[in-house]
Amino acid sequence: MTPHPLLDVAHVTAFDAYLADVGTVFRTFADQDSGCVSYGVLIDGRKWFAKSASTPATVSSLRRAVTVHEAVAHPAITPLLHHLTTDEGLAVVYPWVPGEVLYHPTRSRSGGRTAPDSPMARFRRLPLSQVHDALDIVLDAHLALEAAGIVAVDLYDGCMLYDFEEQRMRLCDLGEYRRGPFTLNTDRLPGSSRYMAPEEFVRGSVIDVRTTVFNLGRALRLLLDAGDEETQWRGTRSQLGVIQQATATDPQTRFPSVRSLVEAWSTAT
Repeated sequence: MTPHPLLDVAHVTAFDAYLADVGTVFRTFADQDSGCVSYGVLIDGRKWFAKSASTPATVSSLRRAVTVHEAVAHPAITPLLHHLTTDEGLAVVYPWVPGEVLYHPTRSRSGGRTAPDSPMARFRRLPLSQVHDALDIVLDAHLALEAAGIVAVDLYDGCMLYDFEEQRMRLCDLGEYRRGPFTLNTDRLPGSSRYMAPEEFVRGSVIDVRTTVFNLGRALRLLLDAGDEETQWRGTRSQLGVIQQATATDPQTRFPSVRSLVEAWSTAT
């Protein structure tokens, strides 16, 4: 069998030049706030998504992504198919999947959640049944992550890829997720402050599944609102009660696991 130029290569010198040599690069994401450079590449009629890292921080992020994907697989988590080294660092390869990231910030601009034609604004206008289906997928994927001992870090709408045609939610870009619990040894974790738990801003705090519960509670709150100011709640009072417990300031008063959150959410829904 002929080796695949992306899936069967262990090392290349310059990743961008290599991609241009083995296929057609139809899109480049060079202004990402993560510091990575990503590519859409077409090879023999099939599309792929590839990401490269060239700094210590971005290489560490991609290595964490490899660890997460080795530990868990779920239909809603875009699979990492291969990783390889480059002269500058590390690269990873995913299948190209249809959909639009709900929020797409870059180093030069914000993602524009409130623009009427933005993916997030369009998602918020979907029928509630479709929004609930998407949220259920996000929760179910985190049940699999919890079972694998993985805690969420940098979970936000930039990790959520929604296919409006197929009405399907997927998760991507989980490079900050890691095995937990762990003790925070920096002044804060990376992430969107809209989704982050209080302990993610305190050096020496424990980051565990209750932190993931908070992150998920914020996702439920923000995605079930018709606007960005949290003044147009589309859910029920019971659902809001679940969210309030999930996002309690004191971790010990939150749901003790993703599963207990999911069960409470299912009952309320």
